[in-house]
Amino acid sequence: SGRGPPGPCRSGRGPPGPCRRPRRPAGRRRGDGPTRPQASVQFRDTAAELLGEEPADVLAALAATGRRAAVLLAAEAVGTAREALDRTVAHIGGSERPGRPAGSLPAAGHRLADLCVQVEAARSLTYAAAREPGPGHDGGPLALAHALEALRAAADECVRLPGGLGVTGEHEAQPFFRRAASDELLFGPVRRLRARAAERTGLLGEAAA
Repeated sequence: SGRGPPGPCRSGRGPPGPCRRPRRPAGRRRGDGPTRPQASVQFRDTAAELLGEEPADVLAALAATGRRAAVLLAAEAVGTAREALDRTVAHIGGSERPGRPAGSLPAAGHRLADLCVQVEAARSLTYAAAREPGPGHDGGPLALAHALEALRAAADECVRLPGGLGVTGEHEAQPFFRRAASDELLFGPVRRLRARAAERTGLLGEAAA
């Protein structure tokens, strides 16, 4: 409304607070569906406070928020990747090709084993980033990069290994595939997250402040 303080602000939680209205995707494209609903937020007569008086304070506050968000999103992506992996294993273990369990085929077993290693590596990085004590550490982008890669790989195998069923819109693989695509679109690309992590650790020269 133009009556608030100039600059980035943190909104309060008291009444009346921000107004949130759910958004429904137009047409048949449902995005992530009910697993990640979208909403438009409108601020009207909402109490707010400046993130900082100086530009450096504002940047520090935004960076801290970004680090926390990266870790939370990485944890979500790892959990989604693990669920996709578990469902793929369950499906492969219960199907036969031809005349033998599909899970006993070396190609399928090796792909699932590699995927399990990738998912667990992303989980370990996410745990490590969550335990970082303060602003001097920045493992969030690296954890998120690995988590998004693991989710994409798990979603791909969830579609491919079941065969022709995986590409149908009704198959359980589709929500995982849509989540992987939307996460990479919203929070990636992965190469940028990796570059950010390398910059912060000084691998590409002096670390950014």
